[in-house]
Amino acid sequence: MQRTVLLGLASLVLLSGGILGGIWLSQAKIARQTPDEYRLVEEAVQAAETAYVDSVSRDRLSEYAIEGFLGSLDPHSVYIDADRMQAVREQFNASFEGIGVTYELIDGPAERDTIGVLSVLPEGPSEEAGVWAGDRIVAIDGASAVGLNHEEIQDRLKGPEGSTVKVTLRRPGRGEPVQVLITRDDVPIATLDAAYMLDGMTGYIKINRFAQTTYREFSNALRILDDRGMNRLVLDLRGNAGGYMQMAERVADEFLKEGQVIVSARSRHQEYTQTARASGGGAFEDRPLTVLVDEHSASASEIVAGALQDHDRALIIGRRTFGKGLVQREFQLSDGSGLRVTIARFYTPTGRLIQTDYADGRRDYYAQKARRLDRDTVRTRQALVASTPDSLQYRTDAGRIVLGGGGIVPDHIVPPDTALHPFIGDVMRLGVLRDFARAWVDERSIELRDEWKGDPDGFASSYRVPGTAFPALVQFARSRGIQASVASAGDADGDGVNPAVERYAESLLKSYAGRRLFGTEMWVRVRNQLDPVVEEARRSWGDAELLAARYPVR
Repeated sequence: MQRTVLLGLASLVLLSGGILGGIWLSQAKIARQTPDEYRLVEEAVQAAETAYVDSVSRDRLSEYAIEGFLGSLDPHSVYIDADRMQAVREQFNASFEGIGVTYELIDGPAERDTIGVLSVLPEGPSEEAGVWAGDRIVAIDGASAVGLNHEEIQDRLKGPEGSTVKVTLRRPGRGEPVQVLITRDDVPIATLDAAYMLDGMTGYIKINRFAQTTYREFSNALRILDDRGMNRLVLDLRGNAGGYMQMAERVADEFLKEGQVIVSARSRHQEYTQTARASGGGAFEDRPLTVLVDEHSASASEIVAGALQDHDRALIIGRRTFGKGLVQREFQLSDGSGLRVTIARFYTPTGRLIQTDYADGRRDYYAQKARRLDRDTVRTRQALVASTPDSLQYRTDAGRIVLGGGGIVPDHIVPPDTALHPFIGDVMRLGVLRDFARAWVDERSIELRDEWKGDPDGFASSYRVPGTAFPALVQFARSRGIQASVASAGDADGDGVNPAVERYAESLLKSYAGRRLFGTEMWVRVRNQLDPVVEEARRSWGDAELLAARYPVR
């Protein structure tokens, strides 16, 4: 069974390999008159339905026909069936009606999986009813919840605002089951994973996607961090696959001077050809700024990163972004399904096309991107500049060279952690760390809650994983067939322990405990303490401060 974590019990469906485009908020109407040329499609479908050796569904034939012609256009024009369409709307509306938890399926015998609560929305329906992170949901309205799939779980737990659901919980450290009655409510889906102070002067904000609520969440976070003494900011867009372009424009606007171009959309249709410019009075126009990106940063994320790089407003750190620079418009079909059709292409202020070339078809497009990522990870930025043709080299406001050809190439490139110790790589890749951490935190759940609940800053700075944890993890890994050594390089006997491996493993265990106590933000905070991209941002404030000092370039 797929081990998928669903946020807030909303099915977060991402299209085109997890990449969503700059999506126009309005929906378009579809012309009803059918041209004669399209009647060939109707005739072909009818012939297949009538003559094919087996019976075929008209619905499926229609879907295959739609998917077929869209596949000849570009990688991001897609068909969305009616069920997925509802889930996608929930994601980008950033709310739905439910109980307000995130969960995972925990392996059980004979695929009888148990629902494990990962986090509980603060002040949401489940928290008010007494649900804790770490609880196992074993029954819903008196019927067993063990062995359900994701669709069945959501059918039972989601429902109209004001309706109730009775949930039976098994709580680690407690012998008897706990029953709670939860009143469903409108549940927001946060688009900010974290907003906190990295140190006494440095704010950090991580945006996971651009939905209708993103600008409001971002503005609130800026105000809070300002009150805490922020005078420089790390904006983390890693893993952000995009969303509504209007939200990306508004976030970028907070950093740019009035009149500066944010992004241009170009199309054969005049109504879709337009340029977005910054307004005056941004909340963070003059202070040092770094932006973190990676190969999963796409579309709306690339709009923000590209605009800030072209105007020499921010230092971009990380890895080349995905290269998804197409604008989609949504067309709703009569059965509730929909099409996302590309209507324009994005260009950064210097004229760089964000989109990676897809002339050779979808399959080659994704294969090419994978090859480019492998190549880019072992090359310095200087080597990339030297190997990029002049036609794909552009100049920022200050005359710095920035690269086209698809995606945004960072100013400081940080390759993936290829030096990750084999033991750590194995326990993470095979899910062994996750399984050990869940049981390890279960044993200490009540103790941790009693000591640290209500003190996130204290937990982040002071909590230390006991020294017994790492040996127990190694023993657990051995029982699961992982034989990679934990010794330092050059240890002839192989019986020592590499302190860096132990420290890294303990940090990962702390992140699991932190998420159980405080949610996603603590997970991010703890992992950032050993994150090489965040560390590069810490080392690079001199460059970011130089950019801020001469901005705007006249």
